[in-house]
Formats: sequence, structure tokens, C-alpha cells
Amino acid sequence: MTGTALSRTRYVALGDSQTEGVGDGDDSTGLRGWADRLAELLAVHHPGLHYANLAVRGRLAGQVRAEQLDPALALRPDLATVVAGVNDLLRPRFDADEVAGHLDAVFAALTAQGARVATLTFPDVARLTPLARPLGPRVHALNSLIREAARRHGVVVAETADHPVVTDPRLWSADRLHASPLGHARIAAAVAHALELPGSDGSWADPLPGPPVRPTALGELRWAAGFLGPWIGRRVRGRSSGDGRTAKRPGLLPVLPVGPGRAEGAVGGDNRSVAGG
Repeated sequence: MTGTALSRTRYVALGDSQTEGVGDGDDSTGLRGWADRLAELLAVHHPGLHYANLAVRGRLAGQVRAEQLDPALALRPDLATVVAGVNDLLRPRFDADEVAGHLDAVFAALTAQGARVATLTFPDVARLTPLARPLGPRVHALNSLIREAARRHGVVVAETADHPVVTDPRLWSADRLHASPLGHARIAAAVAHALELPGSDGSWADPLPGPPVRPTALGELRWAAGFLGPWIGRRVRGRSSGDGRTAKRPGLLPVLPVGPGRAEGAVGGDNRSVAGG
């Protein structure tokens, strides 16, 4: 962030599993995720930064608005990130206008309070797995509406949707729904670049060395059995991966900055550098 952001000392992240950090660590050792990584990068330029993460896996955009907006406003953030909508995309009765309406309301409330707000666009999951091809039009529709809402409220958008690297399998976990540690690092770098954080640049979108390994037919079947089937089962039973869960970091806690030389892609996989995490 540049001039207008130099006094920012309170960062609050709202969202679902990606912002919670699923795919970067685990529940026994602790989740890190792109928002934690972004907080560490921010702390380099904002000594005394305090950070809260209200995200909970499985949450729909309407639930993020209903459950996380008021607590976020109570923390009076200088900076907030809002990323939600993927769980809605996967539901049979997806309504892009309804989802965007919830995001618009969150953007409006946070910016009205004076927070700088950032969000991002979503990659076409059909480029990750052919079985998700029917979701392509939904992704494009939601991205367009996110951009419109962001323009209305002066929200910064990290445009991750169209860069080929974002669908490199190496940036994704085995479930193809959550970023891998490297993917989370790239997301953090993309948001830092969108916020014009000193030292950030567009290298987060550079391709990884060597050709990506694309899924085979056998791999697709294994993925469907191991991840898609259980996911559908939870939906049929009316359950969510976030049932019974609460935010991992509901209050503002101090953050230790990333140490010298710990660049994107080299940030450690634990949560020790985020104090209290």
C-alpha cells in the first residue's frame, strides 16, 4: 500500500475456507492461509499491525454478511479483505445477483466506516477439472458482478481470474477446491500487489517452472470418489464442513513481519509468525 495506507494498523479478513487458510497447514498444526501471509507482509511496512480473521469454512456469501460483518465493523478495521461466493457457486440454486448483493452490502458497510477494502476474482474451475465445466458461466457472471460492486464502493480488486498460472494444479490442494501452500502464497502476493504494497509486483502471476501435470481420466475418477462424492453427501444431508466451527482469530492480535529474504513461495508453512494464531 502507498501513501494513504501508511497509518493502517488494523486488518480484518472476512470469508470462507480460503481465507480461513484451508489447504495451508491443517487443524492439528494450525492453518495459515493467504490472509495470514498478507498480514505478515503488511506488518513489514506497518509496525504494530493487528490482525483478525473471521473467516469460517463452508460459509455462503449471505452467511459471511450475517455472521461476520457486524463483528468486523466492531473491530473498526483500517483494511479489510472480503472473499466469498465459491460455496454459493457450487450450490444447485446459485443466483449470481443474490450473491453479489450480499458482497455489495459488505463492501458498502466497511467502506462507509472508512476501511480500505480488497477482494479478488475467481478462476474458472473448469480449467482445473473437466467435471466442473458447467460452473464456468457462473464464475464469469459472479466475477463481473464483483467488479461492478467493487467499482461502486472503491474496493480494490486482485484480478486473479484470467492468469493461466491460477489453474496450475501445483497451486491447488488435492481436493481442487482449496489452494495449496504455494497457492496461498500467490494469492497473498496478488492482493499485496493490488494494494500497491511496497516491494510487491506482478511476479505472482508468473508461470511455475516446468509444465503442469494435468489430471488423467483415472485421476478424475479418484478425485470424484475421494472429494466430490463426500461433498455431495454433505449437501444431501444438509451439512457443511463449517458446522460447529468458529473463527480461528476473532480478535485483533499483533503480527510479526516476514523476516528478510522470506519471499513469496518461501514463507514457512506454519503459523508461528502470526502471533496468537
